Formats: sequence, structure tokens, C-alpha cells
Amino acid sequence: MGLFSRKGKNAATDAASVTSKVSRTTSNLQPPPDNNNTMNGLQHATSPSLVNIALPPPPDPNTEPAAYLRSIHSVRERSRLVHDKAKRNQLAHFDVDLTKFAETAAYVVSIIKSKESGKIYRRSEGLAVASLEMFTAGYFSADSTEPYQVNAAGLNRLSVGQLAIGLQVTDSNPLAGLEGRAGLLSRLAEALQNSEYFGASQRPGNMLDYLLSHPSTQSSSVPVITIPTLWSVLTDGLASIWPASRTQVAGISLGDAWPCSSMPSQPRAQPWENIVPFHKLTQWLCYSLMAPMTKLMNIQFAGVDLLTGLPEYRNGGLFIDTGLLTLKPADAKRGVEAYHHNAMVRGQPSMEVVPLFATEDDVVVEWRALTIGFLDDLLVEVNRLLKLAGAEKLSLAQMLEAGSWKVS
Repeated sequence: MGLFSRKGKNAATDAASVTSKVSRTTSNLQPPPDNNNTMNGLQHATSPSLVNIALPPPPDPNTEPAAYLRSIHSVRERSRLVHDKAKRNQLAHFDVDLTKFAETAAYVVSIIKSKESGKIYRRSEGLAVASLEMFTAGYFSADSTEPYQVNAAGLNRLSVGQLAIGLQVTDSNPLAGLEGRAGLLSRLAEALQNSEYFGASQRPGNMLDYLLSHPSTQSSSVPVITIPTLWSVLTDGLASIWPASRTQVAGISLGDAWPCSSMPSQPRAQPWENIVPFHKLTQWLCYSLMAPMTKLMNIQFAGVDLLTGLPEYRNGGLFIDTGLLTLKPADAKRGVEAYHHNAMVRGQPSMEVVPLFATEDDVVVEWRALTIGFLDDLLVEVNRLLKLAGAEKLSLAQMLEAGSWKVS
């Protein structure tokens, strides 16, 4: 049984996805694959024929602030407020040199035009390849006669030791947070017991049946699924797998969303108005699921433009490496002091001195919001430099995969 083949009348998608959170370090640049093959699965997802499909509106933030901040609509809308301040160089933690923007875009274009030089996969890509090999070896299935599937029982029996073997963890190839990753898969097994999304067989692939039968899905010559519908499955169906968020509104956990001092302050502002949502891992899941659904089942997606660039260390690091963003001296000093304090802990890095901040630190939140805004700007300029127009233009996902992820 393949990734999207059917059991009886049920559509099934089986995929193991492992994401990593890695501290940013300086490393050799890794060239991307041939751009002709980059993100092919998403090339048709933004077909001009889909622009007239009505999308469900976002929740009203004035009456449902938590639902709004958990929605995909809120990510770009809220980050844009910080990005607007950046254009005026009025940020709390970064100085902005917009004269570096053209150089940044030209650098990304040079990476896109380069060719892959080898088949050594590292970081997120290496974990993805290892996860696929674990899938084909039946690690995630409790049924030995059906190894090419993921089900709750299979995930429940997966031990930390088995995960270490599958991900090729050794003394010379360590992986931070291995126990945490095993715990996440265990929580995924619990989440799969939601039969509304994942069926009686408790398989993530059964979400395809839910999506195809959803009232918002259009079926004419090809199925068309709206991004907000896919988003609701991932945010509601998988909410329990993520650690509890520190950020809440009215007692509701918001996930990957954080207060930011660079958000505009207004008289009588509501408590939710200083929060910037990112939902990076849920967006990553969206991108990862859309590609095989499009390529294998010719499913199209409406509302892809709601998704943003991923606000993570590689994309954000690009703008620091090129000098577009520079950490202000007081924050740089504070970050270096935190690094030296952390370096005293056994097993922590102590060679390359870089500013260190916690995930919820205002510096990191501002940086992530800027990453989303400048990636949008970068896409426009990269397409201009590549002389791509109309249907030939790179999508945001293609630029990420072929360019900005490859530069650090």
C-alpha cells in the first residue's frame, strides 16, 4: 500500500514527519538541488483558476481573539505590523539597513542557480530522509502485513532506542532532544484516537477522507481543498501533541504565538493585540502534506497565499548574515553574556561565541516577525531578478526550498 492508496473506500495518506529545532551556527553553504525539480508538488497549487474560490473568513479578533490568533490568517497580518516598523528603522532590538536588501536578493538568486554537488543530507533534510526510510521499514505500523502505514499502535510501541537507530544517532552523529521527539510521537499516537479526523483505524492518512468529504472542498475535474480547512485539521486534530504554550488568551493556549514589544501600542488596546502568532511547525506540516497530495492525487489547494515563509533560524539568519538586520549593542551584549553562562553547562557549545536568547525572548519574537515580512519582499525581488512572470514565477515555498534554506 502506498502513501495515498486506499483501503476499501477510504483514502489514506501515510507520512512520517520529523522536524528539528537547531541552534544557529556558522556552517559551509550547501547548494540546493536543480531548481527544475524543486517543490514540484506545489507548482500547481496556486493555479490562477483557483483565485475565485471563496475562502472561509478569519475569526473576528474583537469577539474571538484566541481563535483569530490560532488561525493562519493572523500570521502575516500581525507580523506585517512589525515589518512596517522595520521599514522606518524603528525596531526595539534590530537596526535595519535596507541598502543590503538588493545584495541579499542577488545572493539568494545565485544559490537558486547553483547545482547540487552531493547527496549528503543534514539537519532537517537528513531527518526527513531517515524518517522516510523508517516508514518504508515499517517502524510506524503495528501491522507487519501493512508496513507502509502509520497508526497509533505502531507509534505507541516505538521506543527511544528504536528511534535512535532509525535516525542514525551515534556518538559521532548525536541528535539533540531525542527523548523529546519520541515523546512527541507518543502524543501523536494519542491524538490519532480522534476518529473524526483520523478514522477508526487511527491513521493520519485518514485525514484525507475528512478533507475530501468536507463541505468546503470542491470536486469538479479535480478536488480543491481550502487551506483554512487543512489548517483546522492540523491545529485542532494535532493540538495535543505540542507542549503547552506560555501564551494564552482567556485561558486558551495559542501555540506558537508570543508577545512582542514592537507591536503598535494604542490607547485602550486589548491584551491580544501585542501578540504575534507564527505557528511554524503547523505551517511546515501544511507545506509537507500539500506536496504529495498534489503530486500523487492531483489535489489542488485554494488559499495557498495565506501561508508564510517559515520564521526559523535559517530563513531569519539570512537577513543577519547579509547585514540587512543587525542586533542592537545592548541586546548583543546581553545575548553574549547568556551564551557564556550557558557554555559553563556540561555538554553545551563553548567554541563559537554567538548571542543566545530563549525562544520567548522579545529579540527572537521580533526577529521571527521580521523574517516573515522580509521573505515576502524577497520573493518579489527574486522573481524580478530571475525574469519570471505569470505562471513561471516561483512560489514562496519554492523560493524557500531552493534559496533561503540553503544559505546557512
